[in-house]
Amino acid sequence: MKTRSPFVALALASVMALPAGPAWAEPTTAGPVEPQHLRVMTRNIYLGADLTPALTVQDTPALLAAVSMIYAQVRATDFAVRAEGLADEIQRERPDLLGLQEVVTWTTTGPGAGPSQDFLAVLRQALARRGLHYTVAATSPGSDIGPMPLTAPCASATIGACTLRLRDSDVLLVNDRTPGLHWSAPSHGVYQARLTVPLPGGAPPVQLVHGWASIEAKHHGVSFRFVTTHLETQRFPQIQKAQVTEFLAGPAAGPGTVIAVGDFNSAADGSTTDTYQLLTGRFRDAWTTGPGYTCCQNPGLDNPASQAASRIDLVLLGGAASPRDARVVGADPFRATAPRYTSDHAGVAATIDWRRPAK
Repeated sequence: MKTRSPFVALALASVMALPAGPAWAEPTTAGPVEPQHLRVMTRNIYLGADLTPALTVQDTPALLAAVSMIYAQVRATDFAVRAEGLADEIQRERPDLLGLQEVVTWTTTGPGAGPSQDFLAVLRQALARRGLHYTVAATSPGSDIGPMPLTAPCASATIGACTLRLRDSDVLLVNDRTPGLHWSAPSHGVYQARLTVPLPGGAPPVQLVHGWASIEAKHHGVSFRFVTTHLETQRFPQIQKAQVTEFLAGPAAGPGTVIAVGDFNSAADGSTTDTYQLLTGRFRDAWTTGPGYTCCQNPGLDNPASQAASRIDLVLLGGAASPRDARVVGADPFRATAPRYTSDHAGVAATIDWRRPAK
């Protein structure tokens, strides 16, 4: 879930008019990829708000106020607008395989509560408008929280007349038009290690569920597994370490080639947790030079200059996979007004070469 806050409970993405005119900052288009090379990408697309206000509440009125504050921020960071920028990024990078995190569905009920929104459906529509064809190959269901009372906006003064439900997932997309790429055996799982967050007023505690999604694939005769995941935040290092242990013993295990992408929430410089060191004991990092910062922008996505100062979104390679190049995607503003960024994270796109055994 969100790297700034582990409490994934309450927010709603609104559908607003899409901006007209050119993008605010047009990144350089990725160079052409030869058919024998594979292009992969990881992207945390951001649930839309900083949920910290909901972490410190001690009573129900404070929780309801926090919900309204979070909801207002999600409206301001409008995913319908951000999805257009994300689709432009994907169009420029043309990944063959794409791992997405924080792919949420917000479901509302009640008078004046506003529309529900499915982030995956909105993004896929934006991709289709650009003539891009990606199949949802695997999905890992995560936290499912609510329905919770939503007091603003709501046309009724009765608490509970309007509600909000959050469902989070990680999603693996495959480019239908990649020559020589075949896939099968979609799989997913959730980590037994998870954070439990108490709620005031005697409400049942919330469990924050993280997991992984994978496929088995073959690219021009080379077999490999592609997996995406999202680990708990660095604020809870013991839970994160337990999750990465499950990851390494589960979908990342085995003697074959594995490509793992995701938001691992562990700074590559070792300044937060030792999860990155555990991962690179099994994998090679596709990023080889420069800071490569991917996290994080202001929660309102309104900062003029990037505030990213850590590298926690990774493309990791094992077995026959070898990095040819890698670049950060979405670190700069894509338009002049908020939301300026497509996500609070930047993504990473990498070109993979294959280490073929000598004949």
